[in-house]
Amino acid sequence: MVIRRKRSWELPQSAVTSEATYLARRSLLKAMGLGGGALMAGASLGHPGIAGADTMEDPSAALYPAQHNDAYTPGDGRTLTDFDKATRYNNFYEFGTDKSIWRDAQKGLKTRPWQVEIAGEVDKPLTLDIDDLLKKMPLEERVYRHRCVEAWSMCVPWTGFQLSHLVELAKPLSSAKFVKMTTFNDPEMGPGLRQFWYPWPYVEGLTMAEATNELTFMVTGLYGKPLPAQNGAPLRLATPWKYGFKSIKSIVKFEFVSKQPMNFWQELQAQEYGFWANVNPDVPHPRWSQAQERDLQTGDSIPTRIYNGYGDTVASLYSGLNLPDTVLFR
Repeated sequence: MVIRRKRSWELPQSAVTSEATYLARRSLLKAMGLGGGALMAGASLGHPGIAGADTMEDPSAALYPAQHNDAYTPGDGRTLTDFDKATRYNNFYEFGTDKSIWRDAQKGLKTRPWQVEIAGEVDKPLTLDIDDLLKKMPLEERVYRHRCVEAWSMCVPWTGFQLSHLVELAKPLSSAKFVKMTTFNDPEMGPGLRQFWYPWPYVEGLTMAEATNELTFMVTGLYGKPLPAQNGAPLRLATPWKYGFKSIKSIVKFEFVSKQPMNFWQELQAQEYGFWANVNPDVPHPRWSQAQERDLQTGDSIPTRIYNGYGDTVASLYSGLNLPDTVLFR
């Protein structure tokens, strides 16, 4: 007899929401036991008031909404973040350092045509159009918590596919130990790229074990629609147990490499930002505590959980590594 232990972030089977219920939007939120304020998320699904957010012309629009995967719905009673909040409070340094960069990103980021390069230590390097890549991937929807290193957080339904599927497509060689990801580097689209004191382009990396973990998700959509520009369209990473800066946006290249890559923030400020960036409430940032976080939806201060509550699935990745006990390494 096979005994399956429920993971700490999963809903009990009795609370699982069906796809039909999700498509009813408001019924989903009610079924999850969310408060009345969260119902605004359902009202915002049509992207009202977001300049340039009409996704009807997006070539991938017909792929959404994707099938909701009930296994990845947090079971901690967390309120879904309104669409407007999730799309109007963003970090995207290619468009500036202000949180209200959504207008500039909507105006500047051109997501078609968009090429995705797969390179490095792979069986055969290739370059794919984003829409050709999407056709090859099994899209699904997952609700993830997202914890920023700046001590704010949100909970949203991403659409996308496991990075492991792209790894399978790439056919990496045995010498590949890391996946290095790179964001676009076009100052005509992102004026922040003209700020020479930053080590552009934005680069992030994962170990192969992290990249092929079931939680590691390539995001292409949000709230049943193609991903808005300011959230990292057309392709971004979501690693929900790590601080948000690891979830690189608007990716143009996946490179399989044998040595650990130097990441953007690590190169800029190595004494504060490391490679691992796992959420750890017991290790403070040099300039603020990580013990609490501000929920973007409610404004409440809530306790931060180790690995953002996903430890059952990812803690084993770091067993025996003896990682340094510094701010964002553990």
